[in-house]
Amino acid sequence: MKFLVDAQLPRRLAIAMSSLGYDTLHTLDLPNKNETKDAEINQISIADERIVITKDADFVDSFLLIGKPYKLLLISTGNISNIELTNLILPKMKTIAEAFLSAKFVELNRTHLIIHQ
Repeated sequence: MKFLVDAQLPRRLAIAMSSLGYDTLHTLDLPNKNETKDAEINQISIADERIVITKDADFVDSFLLIGKPYKLLLISTGNISNIELTNLILPKMKTIAEAFLSAKFVELNRTHLIIHQ
């Protein structure tokens, strides 16, 4: 399973996910780094079948209106430290990955994993 972590999330999350065996890029790994436009992130997501991980509601709008990106993990925790965020996501990665076997849009808040159909 492949992921692309958006700019407002920490690179350490992508590194930690990679260490768990997930093929994970951060926008800092792309040619335009954190200046990569959403449309380009969507194109990469579709071309490489990468799940975009983001806090950006613009990706939700894009996903619901035009079906891009390929799949979407929305982080809806509000303000949270990078360490708390990483500690929230990493233990749930197996469950998150399993959710994406049947779902295209999953949301993670501080207490729940929500599978949108």
